[in-house]
This record gives sequence, structure tokens and C-alpha cells, in this order.
Amino acid sequence: MAYRAEYLWIDGSVPTAEIRSKTKILADGDEPGVWGYDGSSTNQATGDNSDVVLQPVFQCPDPIRGGNDILVLCETALTADLSPHPTNTRAGARAALEKYGDQEPWFGLEQEYTLINPATGWPAGFPNNGFPAPQGPYYCGVGALKIHGRDLIEEHTKACMDAGLAISGTNAEVMPGQWEFQIGPADTVAVGDHMWVARYLLFRLAEEHNVEVSIEAKPMKGDWNGAGMHTNFSTRAMRENYESIIAACEAMGALGVPERHLEGYGVGIEDRLTGAHETQRFDQFSYGVSDRGASIRIPWQVAQDGKGYIEDRRPNANADPYVLSTLLTNTVCSALA
Repeated sequence: MAYRAEYLWIDGSVPTAEIRSKTKILADGDEPGVWGYDGSSTNQATGDNSDVVLQPVFQCPDPIRGGNDILVLCETALTADLSPHPTNTRAGARAALEKYGDQEPWFGLEQEYTLINPATGWPAGFPNNGFPAPQGPYYCGVGALKIHGRDLIEEHTKACMDAGLAISGTNAEVMPGQWEFQIGPADTVAVGDHMWVARYLLFRLAEEHNVEVSIEAKPMKGDWNGAGMHTNFSTRAMRENYESIIAACEAMGALGVPERHLEGYGVGIEDRLTGAHETQRFDQFSYGVSDRGASIRIPWQVAQDGKGYIEDRRPNANADPYVLSTLLTNTVCSALA
């Protein structure tokens, strides 16, 4: 009996890459193999040399279609020699894990996003041509006046679970119409695989609710929280002693490192990292225990236990998870080696 394989890949859109997909019908018993697509339509090739190769790297059940149908996440490759396409950021994550895998890097990503009413272009819960009550009651709130879009969020959570993704939680966020889900713990490569598939499922389910999902860093200007992807990170040594926690923080703040990291932390950093709304300014670096106004937060429990993980609060919601995991793995693991 035939089944459907939905091939997923990351495109070359700028300034923020997006996920694309198309369906292949396979006979029962056939495995999804190498495929291709028109890269000139995804900002990854020119029309006179348009083919880009899809190489399957991760697959899981398709929780939307059900049955035997699957999702197939792919790396992109050049046709000449099947080397990674210049937009293939997963290849960098693979290289980082191959180099530092013995340190057992683990990640937990907190994906914030905003539900947008396509009729108005405003976040869900914002009245037409007006504003809701100020921030305060919406974070982890309950009730129809505070919460908008819960049906979609519940469907998305169940879909991620049914797909076998490492989803570990969800919650309503500080601004109306803003939500978060968490992926992890997972290694440098797997956390990106699971996050991109979880994003696909969110965008795909939002179609059925006629809602747009935005991962813009500052969807509403003014006195409203932006949207980030706080990144929790540890190595085996960090999970065993506090000295490695401090060494990791110091490595993240070393000369030239904050600037290099911010270049890979998504578009709109300066709009979101203002020093207000639980952020440190983009042009300053700090770390501290239980400090949500720092660049790097050391959770209170970590300080009490003398081991654990750090939270990089700077990445934007629109950051590429492969780029994030590559940067942190290379920076911290090289310092702890």
C-alpha cells in the first residue's frame, strides 16, 4: 500500500530562513531516498542551474496525516559533488558534534512565537486599531480575556508528541497572543532537527485555524515583550561541577565572542535586546545567578546544586537552531576541552 513522505528542508530566504515541503508518494516497503527541487524558487540556485539535492537525515511519523505517512527532514546539497549547499546550516552542527561529542553537549530551546490575526495583521487578543490591557496577566494565564489560540497550541503539542519529538513543555507568554514551546534535552544536531520539524507542524496546523504564526523578534513595537528562543546549554562537565559553569560563561563573554554570536542569533537583535523587558542590551554582556536581565542566566537551582546548565537569553525567536547549537558547542566546548 502506498504512503506519503513529506520532504522538509530549510530554504535560502533572507534575512530569515524558512521551512519548505513537498510530498512524495512511495510504494509500501520503499524507503524515502535522495530527491530534488527547484532551488531558483527558494533563493538557493539560479535558473540556469536550478536543481538542489535533498538528502534525508531524519524522519518521524506524520501526526497530521496519520496512517503510515511520514515526515522526512532533509539536508540540502549541491548537484556537482553532493557537498553541503551553502545554506545548509545543519552541516556545521554535524561538524561541531563530531568534534566535541565526547563532551556530551545538551540543549533545551524555548521557542517563542506570536499568533497573528491575518484579517488585521495584529496579534491574537489585540482589538482592532487598539491595544489590550498592559502586560501582567497573560503569562501562563487562564481565561478567555487573557488567552487566545489555546486550541491550536494543544493540537500542536499533541502532534509533536505523536511525532516522537523531544517537546518538553508549553506555556502562554507575556504578550497577548504569544506562546512558547520547548524542545530538549537533545544534542547539537538533534535539537535542530526536532525544532525545525516542530516549527513545520506549528505552521501547518495554523493553516487549518486560519492563523498566521510569526517568529519575528519584536512583532509589536513599544512596551511589549519581544519573542526569543532562550537557549539552555550544558556539557557533561557543567552537569558535574560549578567551575565549568563559570568557565562557560566566561568563554561566552570573551573578546569578540558576543558580537560573533549575535550575528547568528537572528534578525532584529537590536529591537529586542534593549535592556528592558527582561533583556540585557545587545551591546553589553553579563551573566548572573537568577538574573533575567543578564545575557546569560545561571538558574538559582544550578547555583544551589553547584552544577547544571546556563541559559543564553539573547537568541531571537527567528534564529536558526542549527546555527545556535553550532555556536554554543564550538565556543564552550573549546574552552572546556
